[in-house]
Amino acid sequence: MSEFDYDLFVIGAGSGGVRAARIAAGFGAKVGIAEEYRIGGTCVIRGCVPKKLLVYASRFRDEFEDAAGFGWTVPEPSFDWKTLIANKDREIARLEGIYRRNLEVAGVEIHETRAAVAGPNTVHLAYEQRDVTARYILIATGGHPNYDRRLPGIEHVISSNEAFHLEELPRSVIIAGGGYIAVEFAGIFNGLGAETTLIYRGDEILRGFDDDLRAGLHADMVKRGINVICQDVFSKIEKTDDGLVGHTRGGHRLEADRIMFAIGRNPNIEGLGLAEAGVELGWNGQVVVDEYGQTSVPSIYAVGDVTDRVALTPVAIREGHAFAETVFNDNPVSLDHETIATAVFSTPEIGTVGLTEAEARERCSAVDIYRSEFRPMKLTLTERDEKMLMKLIVDADSGCVVGCHIMGPDAGELIQVLGILVKIGATKAQFDSAVAVHPTAAEELVTMRTPSKQWVARAAE
Repeated sequence: MSEFDYDLFVIGAGSGGVRAARIAAGFGAKVGIAEEYRIGGTCVIRGCVPKKLLVYASRFRDEFEDAAGFGWTVPEPSFDWKTLIANKDREIARLEGIYRRNLEVAGVEIHETRAAVAGPNTVHLAYEQRDVTARYILIATGGHPNYDRRLPGIEHVISSNEAFHLEELPRSVIIAGGGYIAVEFAGIFNGLGAETTLIYRGDEILRGFDDDLRAGLHADMVKRGINVICQDVFSKIEKTDDGLVGHTRGGHRLEADRIMFAIGRNPNIEGLGLAEAGVELGWNGQVVVDEYGQTSVPSIYAVGDVTDRVALTPVAIREGHAFAETVFNDNPVSLDHETIATAVFSTPEIGTVGLTEAEARERCSAVDIYRSEFRPMKLTLTERDEKMLMKLIVDADSGCVVGCHIMGPDAGELIQVLGILVKIGATKAQFDSAVAVHPTAAEELVTMRTPSKQWVARAAE
């Protein structure tokens, strides 16, 4: 008989925790998992999945407008927010059911309770008012929206969590932030007809992305009627009889029905008892782990956003799988956090993988830039003033494509395939050897023959 109640106990049933639990159970481990909210985590319940459903909804306005150029007469369309949210909720409930069934089929015991670490091998189940023991504990609690708690009037704002459950579509909305969530929701609200403003403290949106993508998306957002304000932040927020007023340090007085903060996310560690158990935490509260997800307490591991490494759902899933392989299948696996493809479901969409141009200049002695900007074929019969951008970053010494950046329709789909090529070190010559698929936007990726820009590092004097 085992000295522990479980071989593995997982705290948090999001993408990373669920994958780790299922795979470990498949290797014969007795697994328990605790979740205090809903199974599926941020991505499924109030993140990537519902957000993309709203993105799809917001883009139908373009489809209705563009149809006229192809001979279609479309009656004046109308939009109903309540219908969208009800249908979204029904789909999320369906997905949550699938996640639950997958755990049950794998033999994982589900505890619908808040859980905390009570020792190296002990978990306290708050709602059940009891402790359980486990040979290993996995922390997979994800993150939560960050707020500037010092800001006067911060109690009047919402985050993306609440945005998914608004009873009515705001007539006007202001979004604070310049990352994934901020630009995506700016596109959503704008596309659905709300007067939209985005305010960001940095000099340009999407910090960390290639500069051409940053500038290109900014320009297209403005074309779509989004008011983009950079290098400014709120100084206070007031509630009035007509809505909210946001005052900025730059002197703007911005009125809106809703103000949404999307200024980042922090690891969910409050009340988990990690510090008390001896688990090392980082500057932002993140759980410090080694390459295999192990914390400073050998029996406690962590995966996903709570470790604040690469906060993307597929990364959490891969980390959860790698953990189970390492601990329960005697097959040490660590995830390479470099060269991860990602998409931003802004409008227009962005797909990116590998080095930006600025990063390539820092790491390579010579860089060739291939850049193409063109009007997508689908828009040639419309009045829409929007172009597609494709950019390849090539290490001139090795010939390897070290970065690929796309802005335009289906960029997220394209970047998945390109991520494979960049990951395996494909060369520009190998790109060029591929026969183009015509007529497509993607053919530009294999037909750009002449560098639009070349850069060589200066020799040290």
